[in-house]
Amino acid sequence: MYLGHGNMQQYNIGSIVQFRGREWVVMPGQDEEIINLRPISGGEKDACGVFFPLEGNRLKPSSFPVPKADDFGDFEAARLMRDAARLMLRNGAGPFRSFGHLKNFRPRPYQLVPLMMALKIQPVRMLIADDVGVGKTIEAGLIARELLDRGAISRLAIVCPSYLCDQWQQELYSKFNINAKIIRANTLARLERELPRPSLSVFEYFPHFITSIDYIKSDRRRDAFLQHAPEFVIVDEAHSCAKPASQSGAQQQRHRLIADLSENQTRNLLLVTATPHSGFDQSFQSLLHFIRPEFSSLELDRLEKSQREELAKHFVQRRRKDVEQWMDTETEFPERIPIEVPFQLSPVYNSFFEDVYRFAREVVVSDEQDKAYRRRVRFWAALALLRCVMSSPAAAKAALNSRLDRANEENNPEADEYTSDIYDPTEIESAVDTAPSHIVYAVNEQLSEGERRKLHSFVRQTEALKDENDTKVDMAEQEIRKLLKDNHKPIIFCRFIATAEYVAEELKKRLSKDYPKLHIISVTGALSEEERVLRVAELGEQQQRILVATDCLSEGINLQENFNAVLHYDLPWNPNRLEQREGRVDRFGQKSKLVKTIVLYGSDNPVDGAVLNVLLRKARKIHKSLGITVPLPQNSESVMDAILHALFLRGGQKPQMSLFDSEAPIVKVNQDLDRAADRQKKSRTLFAQHAIKPDEVAKELERSDKIFGGPEIVQRFVTTALQRFGAPLKCINGHWELNSTLIPNSIRRSIDKKTLHRISFDLPREENVTFISRNHPLVLALSESIMDSALSSKRKVGIGARFSVIRSNQVEIATTLLLYRLRFILKNQRSNMLRVAEECLITGYTGTIQNKEWINLKAAESLFERISPSSNIVASDVGHWLSNFLNEQNEIQNHLEKIGEERANELHQSFNRINLSMNAPKQKVESLMPADLISVMIALPEPRV
Repeated sequence: MYLGHGNMQQYNIGSIVQFRGREWVVMPGQDEEIINLRPISGGEKDACGVFFPLEGNRLKPSSFPVPKADDFGDFEAARLMRDAARLMLRNGAGPFRSFGHLKNFRPRPYQLVPLMMALKIQPVRMLIADDVGVGKTIEAGLIARELLDRGAISRLAIVCPSYLCDQWQQELYSKFNINAKIIRANTLARLERELPRPSLSVFEYFPHFITSIDYIKSDRRRDAFLQHAPEFVIVDEAHSCAKPASQSGAQQQRHRLIADLSENQTRNLLLVTATPHSGFDQSFQSLLHFIRPEFSSLELDRLEKSQREELAKHFVQRRRKDVEQWMDTETEFPERIPIEVPFQLSPVYNSFFEDVYRFAREVVVSDEQDKAYRRRVRFWAALALLRCVMSSPAAAKAALNSRLDRANEENNPEADEYTSDIYDPTEIESAVDTAPSHIVYAVNEQLSEGERRKLHSFVRQTEALKDENDTKVDMAEQEIRKLLKDNHKPIIFCRFIATAEYVAEELKKRLSKDYPKLHIISVTGALSEEERVLRVAELGEQQQRILVATDCLSEGINLQENFNAVLHYDLPWNPNRLEQREGRVDRFGQKSKLVKTIVLYGSDNPVDGAVLNVLLRKARKIHKSLGITVPLPQNSESVMDAILHALFLRGGQKPQMSLFDSEAPIVKVNQDLDRAADRQKKSRTLFAQHAIKPDEVAKELERSDKIFGGPEIVQRFVTTALQRFGAPLKCINGHWELNSTLIPNSIRRSIDKKTLHRISFDLPREENVTFISRNHPLVLALSESIMDSALSSKRKVGIGARFSVIRSNQVEIATTLLLYRLRFILKNQRSNMLRVAEECLITGYTGTIQNKEWINLKAAESLFERISPSSNIVASDVGHWLSNFLNEQNEIQNHLEKIGEERANELHQSFNRINLSMNAPKQKVESLMPADLISVMIALPEPRV
């Protein structure tokens, strides 16, 4: 159990050494010539490596310093030491070892259920299908972090759509302290320059990475990925990898890739999606096949009890209302207030629409003898043109100009190339927000001179559609003014880039006088993903803000921290897209209690009417009654068939919404949605997660909080420590206000002073209130400052105390309480990987050193928490009791060693009980002695009168 070779053998992992005037703990490492050190009073950020051949002569064996008379302080200072030591733990002894590495967030109890399920199966092969906004990314990240900290895995890959790569990278680092590289086309060259030799693959070299599924599904890269894929792979938006009806296309490639990846039954595989069931058993069963091949043959409508129980071990699916009240903990999701706001076209705009409609219809019905796919493309070209016209004058002009520019070009399109432009699908890599000009000019025909003049006339007319003739932007302005008056921060979603830029400019012009501090920007697919994230972050720093965006932001970027309302300027033609847009702000972590969503639609616009009546209202009705989101069925072309039927095959006049009668193809769409809703309902009934009970989670969470310190300990520690540092907190309206200028400079350097004015120790529901968890930089800085001060020769009196003596009427005999830190070596018996685990405990004894009786750990802990001083003590008694204590260090260390061995045995049994259930390699657990004796607290009874 030693490091390296030669003289390095004396520096065992977990031992204490002195280096450059400071004591350090030797930590595990990979390089035989480097000794990794962590300061005994510092965190991992202060860790360093010593190159032994060069600086080994500066290392000296050392030990944890014992308390001295100068370390005396009051009992509250001793409590501060205890809290500081516990909150500094990063490599805790369990049961959730990952809790020590979580960065400034605390998972909700329900989010621990998938983690506890994962720890009971090996390999971990699961499908997490919780509802939108519940926190699936957190649940997946917890499993990854825990497996890393347990040594069950050493590498991790996230496979997701391209638009989610940056979000995953940010979430892994900001919440789980996992530094992962993004591997895709625009990062490959830079990453390859980091390789130590050209023969290495980026998939082989980087331990943790995130990659776009459409980047690795191609034949050029899939083999390299499959060959070097890590032991644990998370597939996000897994429904896009389900087996499609067609045997060709992008989804089929994704399906084959994940199918090949899942063939290795020893690999840990986690599938994540909010919509696992599209209404077709074949697609859902293909996801189950990825988990275990035998699951794909199950008859889901006729599952036996044993089959359902076995499947439920690998599948968790919960609605928001299932977790809002769970384990006596309330998780406040915002209440969504959806409203519909109609507008009517101005006479000028209405006349323009009718002219374009007649032109488009002539194109559609001009040759009924043409091939079916050519006729279908003409349908779509006309429909795309009308959609642009109804979006905005800017989108109409862009589409019409492109039609003129390419009017005489040859083009032979395939109908399925236009899926992303017509259906607004959510399973593609990224949303398409350009005006669909390639469809508009797709018809391979020569325009007559008259038709070209007509198009030129349309382009000129678009200039007259602005200002007072654009009633749509007028209505949007009115609704935005209402939102701003109610202090909402809205996002306006548009379908096309031209529309988003037009709306942003119009609102700036119309609102700047009344709101001079209002910031409005547009974010579209014309920007790179990095630019989008940067611009949104910059906007979030403004007090008054409006974000105008296309659907490039309806996926991947969580916006709940800076926005709390959504206005749909253009209706999406897919209810899933509507849910995705609103789900950016209506999700876990939203600080507003209400999220307002506004659907803007043209009451005299037949396209809006069809989409609203047939799709969006139907989806909202299902969500309201069942609490679930239903994906648009795979054969969603029937939606377009219905719209085309109504628009172009019912005579020559502009159609009305009443045309969607019982004979229209829309009946099939309703049937498909009903069927999908029924499947989803049955799925959630069958697989509602009952395998993990609330009391099981409560028990494990209590054990973890005892080791790491829960929210109550964090609040007690921060408020007491800041009070002693001269920066007291003030409790105002449910949060705490902090004057950061009063904090000592040594601590201020470690924190972001801008965000630390209003703080909370529970998830805040107010904007500009910062959540403080055990791993927040403020907590770390206070803990390290207190420990450093107590252990250094330049101790600041009154902050932390290593020795205290009080009189208390709560004891009848002299009682000594000892706070100490135990370290354990965890050895993986398969890989010989060594890790360190730590915990802080309190023990003690009654009576004198010569005649004492040891107190058990539970009683000592209880006494420490409740005891308080009742009178002052004579100063001369302090030295007497300290001298007596120091004279018996050997006997005390012998007792601590005994406790260390008992705890090592308990941890050994605990770890291996879990590992046995996971079929994982056994862990050998050894305690390291001597223990770190951090502080001593002596309570004396009141003198008897």
